[in-house]
Amino acid sequence: MTVQVLVADDQQLVRAGFAALLDAQDGIEVVGQADDGEQALALARELRPDVVLMDVRMPRLDGIEATRRITADAALDGVRVVVLTTFELDEYVFDALRAGATGFLVKHTEPAELVRAVRVAAAGDALLSPGATRRLVAEFAARSAAPPTGAGPRAAALDVLTAREREVMALVAEGLSNEELAQRLVLSPATARTHVGRVLAKLGARDRTQLVVLAYETGLVRPGWQG
Repeated sequence: MTVQVLVADDQQLVRAGFAALLDAQDGIEVVGQADDGEQALALARELRPDVVLMDVRMPRLDGIEATRRITADAALDGVRVVVLTTFELDEYVFDALRAGATGFLVKHTEPAELVRAVRVAAAGDALLSPGATRRLVAEFAARSAAPPTGAGPRAAALDVLTAREREVMALVAEGLSNEELAQRLVLSPATARTHVGRVLAKLGARDRTQLVVLAYETGLVRPGWQG
């Protein structure tokens, strides 16, 4: 199957460069380009791409709000958003992940890594390894003077999980892959995948990246400053 991609960036050269690179790959087609968030949202609804490469800082509607609207639209449930940023710890990246982005890429990413990331996101997997996402979230949490927003009330969202499922979620946030999780809990890899799938379904999370964010927001996993 051909992976359809929408590229959204207000810098024409950057946008054109990403589009040319991806269009040259077997099995990937750039179906649209947007120069601001409003156009990105409109084209996502019109074209239903598999992946949107979304710049953060754009006119009219920024990439974070455009991401939030895409991931909140039930009709766009199959669309994965990968945020493009200049710096790996851009202050907006955490907000983008909370808004529903599958992950992020820095703009100086190697071409092969960009192509791999598009394929991984299109397959429905988290773009980032859980460990990389955990480090990112922990970094922002560590800079805060208070617990992450919603850590109290939002903790009730975990009431739908069994004790084993909470344990699985915590291990995902710790950075374990399904295989590592299976070893830690003495389960088969297939059973570990089943547990992760059930947690995703019960919490309405789009992918493992969102589980990591939720684990910090609900207080299931505590950053270093909380002890």
